[in-house]
Amino acid sequence: MYSTLKLFYQSLNSKLGEFTVVWREAGGIPKIQRIFLANLSRTSEDKARVFFQDLTNGIHPAITAIGRKIQAFLAGEAVIFNLELLNMEQCRTFQRLVLLTESKVPRGWVTTYGRIAGHLGIHNGARAVGNALAQNPFPIIIPCHRAIRSDNRLGGFQGGVALKRVLLTLEGVEVDASGKVHNPRIYY
Repeated sequence: MYSTLKLFYQSLNSKLGEFTVVWREAGGIPKIQRIFLANLSRTSEDKARVFFQDLTNGIHPAITAIGRKIQAFLAGEAVIFNLELLNMEQCRTFQRLVLLTESKVPRGWVTTYGRIAGHLGIHNGARAVGNALAQNPFPIIIPCHRAIRSDNRLGGFQGGVALKRVLLTLEGVEVDASGKVHNPRIYY
């Protein structure tokens, strides 16, 4: 938990559940701090309130626009996100590199933690990449659900493995009942 500047949040519903966007304004421009996804045990708003102190419910046109894009994405539409509103400066250098690399994986494709590490020139870095993606503050906008294990199994996802399966299926990726991706188009 941390708090430095006034933080705002907006919770929205989608076909795949509630999500909450937390942001702060810098010169009238919102900078997204985190996106929280609901899970079976906690709402996204509850998660946001535990993580951050002193949140204020707010509305900003740019955040509403991002929220609508996330809703469309969660409804199965092909959406391209602009990363300009993300506060990437809060991430350590390695995590920022991993997130930017992951952001380039196209819809309908997957990559593996090891392939991302290899692309970044980090020998035996799959676990470090997995840890960086597990702490992704911007799920959906940075599509960490597109990273899978080297054995083609889903791996984890902060919105839950069931949501990861649904998201990949919406993108045309074939995932069987055991959580294995079949005939994937591999990126990197």
